[in-house]
Amino acid sequence: MCLLCSHIVKIYIIKKEEKRKPKLYNICWNQKAKAERRPLLPKFQVVMKSFVVWFLVLVGVASGHSGEQPLSNIAIHRATLALDESITIKAYPFILAPKGGDTEWVTVDLDNPNPLHDDWVGVFSPAKFNGSTCYLENDHKEQPPYICTAPIKYNFANFSNADYVKTGKTSLKFQLINQRADFSFVLFTGGLSNPKLVGVSNYISFANPKAPLYPRLALGKLWNEMTLTWTSGYNLLEAVPFIDWGRKGDPQHRSPAGTLTFDRNTMCGSPARTVGWRDPGFIHTSFMKDLWPSTLYTYKMGHMLSNGSYVWSKMYSFRSSPYPGQDSLQRVIIFGDMGKAERDGSNEYSNYQPGSLNTTDQLINDLKNIDIVFHIGDITYANGYISQWDQFTAQVEPIASTVPYMIASGNHERDWPGTGSFYDVMDSGGECGVLAQTMFYVPADNRANFWYSTNYGMFHFCIADSEHDWREGSEQYRFIEHCLASVDRQKQPWLIFAAHRVLGYSSDKWYGLEGSFEEPMGRESLQKLWQKYKVDIAFYGHVHNYERTCPIYQNRCVNSERSHYSGIVNGTIHVVVGGGGSHLSEFTPINTTWSLYRDYDWGFVKLTAFNHSSLLFEYKKSRDGKVYDSFTISRDYKDVLACVHDGCEPTTFAS
Repeated sequence: MCLLCSHIVKIYIIKKEEKRKPKLYNICWNQKAKAERRPLLPKFQVVMKSFVVWFLVLVGVASGHSGEQPLSNIAIHRATLALDESITIKAYPFILAPKGGDTEWVTVDLDNPNPLHDDWVGVFSPAKFNGSTCYLENDHKEQPPYICTAPIKYNFANFSNADYVKTGKTSLKFQLINQRADFSFVLFTGGLSNPKLVGVSNYISFANPKAPLYPRLALGKLWNEMTLTWTSGYNLLEAVPFIDWGRKGDPQHRSPAGTLTFDRNTMCGSPARTVGWRDPGFIHTSFMKDLWPSTLYTYKMGHMLSNGSYVWSKMYSFRSSPYPGQDSLQRVIIFGDMGKAERDGSNEYSNYQPGSLNTTDQLINDLKNIDIVFHIGDITYANGYISQWDQFTAQVEPIASTVPYMIASGNHERDWPGTGSFYDVMDSGGECGVLAQTMFYVPADNRANFWYSTNYGMFHFCIADSEHDWREGSEQYRFIEHCLASVDRQKQPWLIFAAHRVLGYSSDKWYGLEGSFEEPMGRESLQKLWQKYKVDIAFYGHVHNYERTCPIYQNRCVNSERSHYSGIVNGTIHVVVGGGGSHLSEFTPINTTWSLYRDYDWGFVKLTAFNHSSLLFEYKKSRDGKVYDSFTISRDYKDVLACVHDGCEPTTFAS
């Protein structure tokens, strides 16, 4: 969606399988805009290909990223070397977290006799960098680059001292996380667009840069499994990964872990293959099986070194899933589009993810009242700057180490031209799904296709992948129908559908301009499945706000209530909950009669199942954690069985 669009191309398209009037689509590109929300329809891509290339170059999008990622604002390929011996930069402490831990605050003292207002300090890791190993991907530069790797974060020299330009002296505070390598701090003049390297600090390092860190729990393929994924610097030749776990207070036992990684050539394009590349370390996944239901377990990650010694993480704990259909208090968090932010104020060139820390902190503060989290796409907004995945997993570590952190695929994880994604756009920055499917586990048959089903107590979740074709006849459509049809509503009365893009209803400004109020082709194929299988609530991200519809079918409200629903399930409630942290999206001024509540703010949804017949829905703002919208559902099993329009198979009186 083009927030700052100066060119809109109106294109009439008749889909091959349809015999009706052509539908008007606004195809809109802009470097700062949400171009990802304009798919080139598959039947139309070949015809438009040459025009698209020309147009993207015209508006400056063909560089490989959208310009939204803060690190992309640094023209690091233009950096020149002009070391000034009169400049001193000192970073301390020299050894970080000597007693263990994954984060440390660092002070950088700067003394510059020739200060300028646009001086900035970049944090580089590994600490030693030069242009001798630059990977150029048919990427013309003005001169051979001295630096070919973006910093992991940066801040302006005058950030904490407005008198820097007068005195040339300042101290900056950076919060560093363990990212498996040492660090250095580099002073640049010339701003972000024409950086000139004038000073380099000493090197600093974590006491054990390879330590196992950032555990991420996820549900397994069976209800009594829990998976654990973490990151370390140990390859299999150095150490054997495993977890030590068991019921709290009982003897612990060990489970082995598998190890994955990837290299630069696995990436699909720039910046992931070029300036955004950073070694991801090694990602380990282990399975805890045959868990007792609703039981507290403890665990820690371990690596057995080749000399027989061990490296351990700290101890964590989680509560296992309830037995399917178990009648107990069960609490679910759902949101999309959160991203990451820096507590030290760095990387905030354009206030990139203004709500993400608020959302994260509200969940951490209420963690004792949360059982599982669904982050439905646009996870980190790394956009090809791979170091940011470590930053994100560190940010959510208090949550993901305690409750299952389930993700869905979004455009900023998956989309890249020519890689099989449904949208022929560059939103992933060349990651093309590799980071998401490696860094996080989901119980999918094929993790390259990010659709999956999962159960949690009285809930049955069908998680779609909106970056692959969902239309009738597609592989994903068959999965969605099977997922919805396989639920036993007597055991799991609460049936939830989720996808990243809005495949249902949204009063977003740009959807309103289209007149569709949905992702093009969104609900045409799926609404009959939602109706047939009586989906309670469908959730979406992508649009960065909050909105709730009435129970709706074929554009019409089928229930006039606003705060309490009971009886027959004759329509699905659609909820946009894409306000996890990224820049907010405006609403259309058009009065969409099915829209019951809108909020232009950051927030998340909490579902509380009290039993098989009572569900509480709450929308909470991230700024204060208070409830701003809510409703309840009360129903019996017979209400789910009752026939509704387009919701039952044909019947007969034949005997």
